[in-house]
Amino acid sequence: MIRVVFNRKGGVGKSSIACNLAAIAASQGIATLVVDLDPQANTTSYLGHDGKDDVVGIAEFFESQISYKYRDYKPDDFIRRTQFDHLSLISASQVLLDLEQKLESRHKIYKLREFLHSLGDSYSQVFIDTPPALNFYSLSALIAADRVLIPFDCDAFARDALLDLLDVLAEIKDDHNAGLEVEGIIINQFLARAKLPQAAVEELKAAGIKVLAPYLSSSVKMKESHATRKPLIYMQPRHKLSQEFALLYQQLAG
Repeated sequence: MIRVVFNRKGGVGKSSIACNLAAIAASQGIATLVVDLDPQANTTSYLGHDGKDDVVGIAEFFESQISYKYRDYKPDDFIRRTQFDHLSLISASQVLLDLEQKLESRHKIYKLREFLHSLGDSYSQVFIDTPPALNFYSLSALIAADRVLIPFDCDAFARDALLDLLDVLAEIKDDHNAGLEVEGIIINQFLARAKLPQAAVEELKAAGIKVLAPYLSSSVKMKESHATRKPLIYMQPRHKLSQEFALLYQQLAG
């Protein structure tokens, strides 16, 4: 199963959600791969690596599609192991910024899907983190994925943007990836005692939008998790937010 975590809005927790759901899967002994497509490389850093350490990753894979560099590399050569059992990473770097226009002009939008499919059954779960924009990289991810998860932070202006995004995803499904399904909206940074977040969620439900449960609570533990470069299930597995992620993954896994 290939899932992409995507929203055109920044700061909604895409990297946190992708990494923590992947970590839950890996902690259960499931071979799991995280693909970082964001030039900011937050996911790469979160999982304990540095996009500037000269280890090949997703930028080098894409470069191999438009030049002779890295052409002799096998798919596994672009994948690195993390410190966590069963959890692997294809890292990102700022080099992605320099490649984007070249990749677009040479119509390489399906190459990520081909690459991930070439891995066969090596990974039961794949999570793709994306930049906060509908650009070459996020579109590549949506074309490659089976499911899309959309983080929603209950911002007052986020509902209309979400409805627009759902229309865009429907168009991508029609034009590029007939198998793509919106798996649901992940409510992130939720404040249970505040009226605005509750009202925002109820509006989504009233509009017939699939909202996943449980909601992910707002917690300083997430920032601590980033600082220690350890997903919550490894840092503090009994914390409320860790358990929410575990239950959310259980819902997704069916």
